[in-house]
Amino acid sequence: MIDLYTAATPNGHKISIALEELELQYTLHVLDLSAGEQKQPWFLNINPNGRIPAIVDRANDNFAVFESGAILIYLAEKTGRLMPTDAEGRSRVLQWLMFQMGGVGPMMGQANVFHRYFPEKLQPAIDRYQGETKRLFRVLDGHLQNNEYLAGDYSIADIANYAWVRTHKWSGVAIDDLPNLQRWLKAIGERPAVQRGVTLPPSDVLDRAENDDQAARMAANARNMLETGQSR
Repeated sequence: MIDLYTAATPNGHKISIALEELELQYTLHVLDLSAGEQKQPWFLNINPNGRIPAIVDRANDNFAVFESGAILIYLAEKTGRLMPTDAEGRSRVLQWLMFQMGGVGPMMGQANVFHRYFPEKLQPAIDRYQGETKRLFRVLDGHLQNNEYLAGDYSIADIANYAWVRTHKWSGVAIDDLPNLQRWLKAIGERPAVQRGVTLPPSDVLDRAENDDQAARMAANARNMLETGQSR
């Protein structure tokens, strides 16, 4: 049994998707980020960095893992699924996983901050991060022109990138001109395990661009977390 400590964010959904795909038994613990639950001493014992997601593997002497990419690798290696075991295949998966962790996630995160969360609209910053996000999307689109998935078979690399790219509207970045990326998003989004994973917990706001009351509340909560140093 695995305990998953998470919230309705792309990084959190990486892990709920993976657990659903791997058909592992787990207990969902949703942390209230706006209340700073992720900074409480009990959780810092699991993740000293005070961020979600994190897991505790009860079947492995209560082994704790934090950082979403590290959790994905741990789960793949634990089960022997969603990542090849040969050196070249494993490397291809890790390359695209690191692409998300070092590029897609950070750039979309900053686009969200300046496009959605900051009360002042700093257009040069918005343009910078939305532009870099779009550049990374073009890289994905170009690679997917001749590849069904990012690294051979469906893998943790697809899960990690999908969890972020699916929220492109929230970042204010269109993908209408990226047909291969659209095809890939649709195919992954139709997987039953993925459909379950993105609702644990649900994040309907991240799927759309409209700035309605629910979106405004989410943006206000995120702004407060940024100001108090409790983000993510």
